[in-house]
Amino acid sequence: MALQQVALQQVELHAGAGLVSDARIPGLENLGQLICRAADTWGDRVAWRFDATGEALSFTQIEQVTRYLATRLAAAGIRSGDHVAVLATNTLEFPATWLALTRLGAVIVPLNVNYRTTDASHVVQHAGATTVLAIDALLPLAHAVAERCPTVQRVLPLTRLLADWRADPESVDTANIDPAVELDAAARDHTANIQYTSGTTGKPKGCILGHDYWLSIAYTMVHDFPHLTDTDVMLTVQPFHYIDPQWNVVSALLAGAELVILDRFHPSTFWQQVRSYSVTYFYCLGLMPTLLLKMPASADDTHNRVRAVQASAIPTALHRALEERWGVPWFEAYGMTETGADLYVDAPEHDELVGSGSMGRPRSHREARVVDAAGHPSAPDAVGQLQLRGAGLMRGYFADPAATEKAFTDGWFHTGDLASIDSAGRIYYRGRTKDMIRRSGENISAIEVEEVLGLHPRIELAAVVAVPDELRGEEVLAYLVAAPGPAEIPETAEELIESVRAGCAAELAYFKVPRFWRLVADLPRTVSERVAKHELAGPGALTGVWDAQEHRWHG
Repeated sequence: MALQQVALQQVELHAGAGLVSDARIPGLENLGQLICRAADTWGDRVAWRFDATGEALSFTQIEQVTRYLATRLAAAGIRSGDHVAVLATNTLEFPATWLALTRLGAVIVPLNVNYRTTDASHVVQHAGATTVLAIDALLPLAHAVAERCPTVQRVLPLTRLLADWRADPESVDTANIDPAVELDAAARDHTANIQYTSGTTGKPKGCILGHDYWLSIAYTMVHDFPHLTDTDVMLTVQPFHYIDPQWNVVSALLAGAELVILDRFHPSTFWQQVRSYSVTYFYCLGLMPTLLLKMPASADDTHNRVRAVQASAIPTALHRALEERWGVPWFEAYGMTETGADLYVDAPEHDELVGSGSMGRPRSHREARVVDAAGHPSAPDAVGQLQLRGAGLMRGYFADPAATEKAFTDGWFHTGDLASIDSAGRIYYRGRTKDMIRRSGENISAIEVEEVLGLHPRIELAAVVAVPDELRGEEVLAYLVAAPGPAEIPETAEELIESVRAGCAAELAYFKVPRFWRLVADLPRTVSERVAKHELAGPGALTGVWDAQEHRWHG
């Protein structure tokens, strides 16, 4: 029976803005049940296609491979509640491992594959991960992390765990998972992920995401918009360590849609792949819309089957051009790692809101409000902080009760984003209250970068701030106060900066490494002796800085 024929139960909650669904689907309490239902419903139809490897799996094979891998992981000692760090790219290894872990009741800790030893070790140690699973190419990093993290008991070669199944799926024993280690069928509230997201006042924080978080997102993708069905072909290009490909996986399983997984975003070939796979829906964010428009126009641009594109932060000035170029409606959407899918523009209001910057209205499982500094609801069109409440939110920040308490008030999550609501109830993004750097869609914790810069023996003090950038939204500018060095080692400013930059690149993901650098004698301080960052990123901030990308000084 196709999902669209299944009655979707709604429990109405009378609070705030009105009636809110709890996003429950009868008979589905966790991801393991979802996998089995999808296999029973759609069987041998193709469910996943991996562009990089050419692999294609049916819904039945997804059930088989996740059951097979769950038994292998259980045999290695992984049990319900264990925290398991995973280093994998956009191949079968990631989604199969994630879903296998959820069937065991274990908790995945996805690691950004661009991490280096310092940032990966922080996440693994903070999450208390006892196992690190890694594809072959990332095993050296996994072992380096294990050496630094006392919690890690084992490092397992993920590619080799799947080798037998890959070699001959039909002959591999996929006997049932031992009931003693399989997740209880009614465990909807069990934790599925500790998903780390870069904070604004410290190192990345781990969002505790339950099975209900993922099922709630998938519910709205079927029930609210874009009304996914088993006739859809979805496409995902973001790395699997982010939530976007993960909710794509769950939504496709719930709808019976085919999901095409690319290794990453390639602007020059993106629409060619969209056409070749007959894609009907995709989600994008960050620089993707802008970079796609920069590609040469083609007579084939409008020759596609896409019926809807959802995107976060569609450039208002480019919105209409995006639609005209490919003949496809683009719909604004809003969500966060902490909250999942929250706001969206629906088809009836699309035409009116093109280019407006509106994020639309709350999804059926979500309430939204805009409040002033005192926490009172703002008047129509007045700018205040966006707050969210409803089903499927994160449970809190792992091992950080202070941050969790600060993030919530009476169940309302403080997004840190500024917004306004018009008289019709539609919400508009108006900026950020949070002090973070957002470069090409990546959130960067300034404190994390500053700590690594301070490890260099010649750096006494470091401060990192955001500066505007036309292409990437924001770029990273680092201020360095140098400590006295040995007199016998002459060092130019360029040599010192490049030495610090190289050290930073060895410890952190590439997108966190500053592009712009400035050597100063000292930094301005507040009365509490904190660096006064508000004085560092104003007009003229890029005058006299070293540009590590262009290898030159800016005048």
